[in-house]
Amino acid sequence: MRLFRHYAGIPADARGAVVAIGNFDGVHRGHQTLLGQARDAGTKLAVLSFEPHPRSYLQPDAPPFRLTSLRNKARYLAAFGVDILYVLQFDSGLSQFTAKQFVRDVLVDGLGAVRVVVGADFCFGRQRQGNAAFLRQQGADHGFQVSVVSPVVDGEGRIYSSSAIRKLLREGMPARAAVLLGHPWEIEGRVLTGDQRGRTIGFPTANVALGEYLHPAKGVYAVRAGVDAGESTVWRDGVANIGVRPTVDGTTLLLEVHLFDFAGDLYGRHLRVSLMDFIRPERTFSGLEALKAQIVVDCEQARALLAAKTPQTGVMEAT
Repeated sequence: MRLFRHYAGIPADARGAVVAIGNFDGVHRGHQTLLGQARDAGTKLAVLSFEPHPRSYLQPDAPPFRLTSLRNKARYLAAFGVDILYVLQFDSGLSQFTAKQFVRDVLVDGLGAVRVVVGADFCFGRQRQGNAAFLRQQGADHGFQVSVVSPVVDGEGRIYSSSAIRKLLREGMPARAAVLLGHPWEIEGRVLTGDQRGRTIGFPTANVALGEYLHPAKGVYAVRAGVDAGESTVWRDGVANIGVRPTVDGTTLLLEVHLFDFAGDLYGRHLRVSLMDFIRPERTFSGLEALKAQIVVDCEQARALLAAKTPQTGVMEAT
């Protein structure tokens, strides 16, 4: 998949694609349906997305909410067969584009889109003045086709949405969130150097900051962690805590991952951590011995939960 961080000066062989537009946060089953319809339209399949997420730019003081980093979003889109990813910087300039200006400068002059695919609730341009109906009108004027995809629902009529997935994760339901996503929810980041307290009690951990990621329910999870190994990723089972470590007077929210049967050095490497099941809420223990005893129980439970699941080999797999 080719990645462009701009819309001007795009080479001829990266223009003239079917362009699906959206934030694609999570690349969930609704997004996948939209991409499937865009792919069925033929020719090259492209996605047009924005960084930072417009919500982050427009509401900088809002709590973290991201389901996917740009790195993971690109990985998921490539796995789904996207040929080109255009990522535009959402800043003061782009945020002031009128809907007509966005169509003319970005879609027509910049990307040369032959067809544009959006969701039914898609809005764009300054003060959200453009919508799907306006885009259809502009397509007729500028010579590109427009496809509008209706909301995708599950067997019980519930819409697949990033908002619904965020709610499930905040409630400690990663397995149910994975059903809506079509793949386990994953936190990706660089392994930090911590206080190495886990080593002293026999459970070394790889620590990853959550950054802009959504803060899920605090507690202990059964996880599968992907360790980068050159061009491939080696997945290992483990147990993780998301929280502030109240027993050791921690204050910073952190993802701590203990990999089963692993003795390597992960400092400075990127780690992908898929939350597979929620085990228990975070709580304070009387001391390190009590904490160690509970971790033993947590590990046993995590191993049992993960043994019942299909081994993870790709990013688009669901639990």
